[in-house]
Amino acid sequence: MIIPLAHRANQAQEYYFSIKLAEVRTLQAAGHDVINIGIGNPDMMPSDATLKALTQSAYQPGAHGYQSYKGIPALRQAIAGFYQRTYGVTLDPETELLPLIGSKEGITHLSLTFLNEGDEVLVPELGYPAYRAVSQMVGAKVLEYSLQEDNNWQPDWAQMAELVTERTRIIWLNYPHMPTGAPASKALFERAVRFAHDHRVLLCHDNPYSLILNKKAPISLLSVDGAKDVAVELNSMSKSHNMAGWRIGWLAAAKPYIDSVLTIKSNVDSGMFLALQTAAAAALANTDEWHAERNAVYEGRLEAAYAFLDALQCTYARDQEGMFLWAKLPEHIQSADALVDDLLYNKHVFIAPGFIFGPKGNRYIRVSLCMPKEHIWEAVSRLTANG
Repeated sequence: MIIPLAHRANQAQEYYFSIKLAEVRTLQAAGHDVINIGIGNPDMMPSDATLKALTQSAYQPGAHGYQSYKGIPALRQAIAGFYQRTYGVTLDPETELLPLIGSKEGITHLSLTFLNEGDEVLVPELGYPAYRAVSQMVGAKVLEYSLQEDNNWQPDWAQMAELVTERTRIIWLNYPHMPTGAPASKALFERAVRFAHDHRVLLCHDNPYSLILNKKAPISLLSVDGAKDVAVELNSMSKSHNMAGWRIGWLAAAKPYIDSVLTIKSNVDSGMFLALQTAAAAALANTDEWHAERNAVYEGRLEAAYAFLDALQCTYARDQEGMFLWAKLPEHIQSADALVDDLLYNKHVFIAPGFIFGPKGNRYIRVSLCMPKEHIWEAVSRLTANG
């Protein structure tokens, strides 16, 4: 006998990468050298100071007990200092920051905190799949807002306004944008904050890519006047500090939002391992030179990634930010799904199909820069071999 599933379990689907990476592992177990340029899994190390802080803290006798649900003061102070230096944003470490077990956790906590069944959530028609999936799991209605491809993938504000009703509670925003690599701008964030004020909705900004191949000074949505009244921001150390497996992120917001989310979070987990928090605080003090060196490595991989996309006859913009390249397929390739499987099983190269980020991505693919350039060049060679 199988106990019936809850409705949310029937609505949710296993994460695409969970399925495909299992296929990759099967091929690798069979002896195939699969080049994975499909996921944003940083291949570089955290800073030495980060690793030393982790080790030193882990050896302390009192390091292995339960920790505060709000995180240790040193971590919150380090996040506040990071926001001040990086974005020019002042945050109260006691009341306006909530460390998270990865920012993906924050998507769930925000949804549980602010959404009732039947409420509406506006998500970009191309975006991180968790925005849609979590909204559906909590019983909310997902409405897609358009992104204007001919305007650097900016939201269509007029179309979004038509979607808003009295049941609209949350808008998800993400710039620098994943998957398209469209940059953030002060004008964009000012328009978004004004929209949230006008329509009395919570603007949830996801900001994990602002330090990666950014062509200008990084920007936070919270730098906009009035943002704290209507907006919250998620951030993460996964991409920016080479700490994806550590699962460390945070929510930055005004005190009422932090307190409300903490009510939910405190019933879900029992705090974060102290050594991780201590190490994260050390990582947040990484120098500008450390970040520049990492970006130089990503920059050095672009030529190979461009060559890979050129071999597929894709079209793409060269001003994208973040650790991915978003590219449009040529007309002769029938579907991204078929291409992904062809490359995986015949060339042993894994890339991401655009449709996993929304239906508008059906004619697109995404390539990751999280692989040594020599491996990306090898992927190019496999594409061009035998004509």
